[in-house]
Amino acid sequence: MSNLDDILKSRRDTRHFTAEEVPDEVIKKALQAGHWAPSVGLTDATRYYLIKSHEVKSSIKNLFLDYNKKAEELTDNLEQKELYKSLKLEAIEEAPIGLVIAYDRSVLNQFTIGTIGSNEAVKFSSVCAAQNIWLSLTEQGYGMGWVSILNYYQFKKILDLPENIEPLGYFCIGKPATNYNNQPMLQQLHWKQKSEAPICTEIKEIHQINVSPFDLQSENKTQNKADFYTLLQDKIDSKTKPVGSLGTLEALAFQMATVFETLNPKIEKPNIVVFAADHGIANHGVSDYPQDVTRQMVTNFLDGGAAINVFCNQNNIELSIVDSGVNYDFPTNAKLIDAKIAKGTQSFLHVPAMSESEVQLCFEKGKSIVENIARSGSNCIGFGEMGIGNTSTASVLMSLLTGFPIEDCVGKGTGVENEKLLLKQNLLQRAIENYSGQAEILSQLSYFGGFEILQMAGGMLAAFENKMLILVDGFICTVAYLIAFKINSNIKQNTVFCHCSAEKAHSELLNYLEAKPILNLDLRLGEGTGCAVAFPILKSAEAFLNEMASFESAGVSRK
Repeated sequence: MSNLDDILKSRRDTRHFTAEEVPDEVIKKALQAGHWAPSVGLTDATRYYLIKSHEVKSSIKNLFLDYNKKAEELTDNLEQKELYKSLKLEAIEEAPIGLVIAYDRSVLNQFTIGTIGSNEAVKFSSVCAAQNIWLSLTEQGYGMGWVSILNYYQFKKILDLPENIEPLGYFCIGKPATNYNNQPMLQQLHWKQKSEAPICTEIKEIHQINVSPFDLQSENKTQNKADFYTLLQDKIDSKTKPVGSLGTLEALAFQMATVFETLNPKIEKPNIVVFAADHGIANHGVSDYPQDVTRQMVTNFLDGGAAINVFCNQNNIELSIVDSGVNYDFPTNAKLIDAKIAKGTQSFLHVPAMSESEVQLCFEKGKSIVENIARSGSNCIGFGEMGIGNTSTASVLMSLLTGFPIEDCVGKGTGVENEKLLLKQNLLQRAIENYSGQAEILSQLSYFGGFEILQMAGGMLAAFENKMLILVDGFICTVAYLIAFKINSNIKQNTVFCHCSAEKAHSELLNYLEAKPILNLDLRLGEGTGCAVAFPILKSAEAFLNEMASFESAGVSRK
């Protein structure tokens, strides 16, 4: 072939291959074409791994089969389900050669031209390389098929890829056994028709972005509720028990009644909201998990497979999942609250994590989410989070807002140990030393904040305004509370600290806030799990206050 248009039209996602071997010079030429692809900031971050071993191919095939079974269940349309089952979506074991195309995200550890708008620019460069390889193979009379239906975490593990290497997928390479009637295979099999022409719209005008300024000034309103407090305490003390003998349950009952402004408080439509986002600082190796785990776990939440799903189901708690800024485009039909600010923050080691207008937008979106939940009739809301790298963000914010040295604020996060923990601590110290901004909260939040952390803070402030009981999970959620508390200290009246986590900084922060957590179970999972596990204790406090007999009603003598 020599005509470029013919090569482009003939580039097919090949699933059927002959047994013919692929000459080394064909692969060499194709990889060189990939190397010539555009590369943002000349990062040269694309990496290639060739696979010819049948054992390796077999293991990857098993990964595909496992995830493909899950994919079959994603449609409720029986006809579509049967058609999907009939599709050949891979040729992992049949194709003579397997190719893993990946990118090295460690290039982001240094200043990289072209990545300030999106960390994904490095990934896009690798996609350009994949396309060049595809076109080169087509021109040489060969074909390639992209397999992306994989558990990427397990995929990396079985191939023993370094933590900083992120694969685009597995590519099958060989001599095509068919040209699919010169059309895409999925179109030939009537899965979906490809449009005849590109979809292109000319934009002729700009639209202003209007973000309402969120009040970051503290309000300290006090109201005289002495009479109500006296009646409430008398009701608690008159139950058939020694005064104070139910300990923390009595304090929780008093708090609940005070928040709901009734002597007969009842939790209505409890809801735990998990805010998820990615962090630029994760590109510097501060976590034992790759950044893509954020996206994977959000999918797990939506599929009902995470710990928070189990505990919410156990306790009849509504679960809401928020995309605050995950580095991924979720399907528009996903049961997900879309509050995405951007695809992850920038790395605060080099530049501000976000702009001040994005800080304001985070508070606004967090407020809107909670107000919608309050309008549904909920009066109890728990806060959870997910985001690879967010313990680093939380540690820096804690240090800045409390004055504690960073070494007192850094913990294991997702499991960082020993030398890597020291590396994390030193890196965060360097980031703080690099900061030359103002010592006021908006500037600090802009430079070091995380989208999900600031949305939680805005949501907590809104929950207080809507007279909701606020349940705080672990370390990261408590840092979000710290931000909200700095803005309005009255929020403490509505807040229940559900547990003290195994993150060493959490107990320090709770002491700083003079907060008494309900549980200490060495949890450090996040997701709002501490809120869900502590919830039955809140229900016990509610039950004793509303249902337990008084000395008078039971005819029992007081002390």
